[in-house]
Amino acid sequence: MGRVKFIEIEKLKIAYQVEGTGTPVILLHGWGAEANTFSYVFDRFSDTHQIYALDLPGFGLSEIPPDAWDASDYARIISIFFEKLNIDKAHLIGHSYGGRISIVLAAEQPEKVDKLILVDSAGIILPRPMTYHFKISLAKIGRLIRKCGALGKRLADNIANRVGSSDYKKAGLMRATMVKSVNQNLRPLLPKIQATTLLIWGENDIDTPISSGKIMQDEIPNAELVILKGAGHFSFLDKPKEFCQSVETFLA
Repeated sequence: MGRVKFIEIEKLKIAYQVEGTGTPVILLHGWGAEANTFSYVFDRFSDTHQIYALDLPGFGLSEIPPDAWDASDYARIISIFFEKLNIDKAHLIGHSYGGRISIVLAAEQPEKVDKLILVDSAGIILPRPMTYHFKISLAKIGRLIRKCGALGKRLADNIANRVGSSDYKKAGLMRATMVKSVNQNLRPLLPKIQATTLLIWGENDIDTPISSGKIMQDEIPNAELVILKGAGHFSFLDKPKEFCQSVETFLA
């Protein structure tokens, strides 16, 4: 990958890398990851495109947002990134949470998105089991207990450790952003996407199941779904050659 550079957007220092010439391609990583997650893809396409990979605010070397954000806030930052680097239009490749951001940008600022590639993308709120609602109820109790002194805080921490997902437990200062984001349903934006869209999914993805990809295929006007056999949520890492071949064909 390239040398890390920094840019300031809305008083936040944001890290990014750029290599190559030609049509711009923007890589947006998933929750808890960073730009270097895309190293294979970055190096593969830097010969034919001007490829950018960002550390999204709150991840990698980029600074943490000042308050709770959702995908719309991140999309605003990416839009400003375009303007500051004189990028008129680009292909977007968004994985998981990066897919959320890509959906918002493609739907609300279609003039900036050439072709759209969503990889095991988040953004669809699927029906949730009773166990989920039980955990949510416990979490709400925990927030109430937390106000009751030191003992309440210890009990609330214990509840959070028992009911929180692994991502939630690791989120630290980004927890409020995570909660706000996972409750943002982007499905109403799908029909507004004008860009030709490629959906790439790992057949064994349990974090954002194939059912989400099929909904996106049905509701994005011009979308194609490719399923990578034997791949999981990080399908571009599990099957890097197959992934890049699909992307190359699509961009060509």
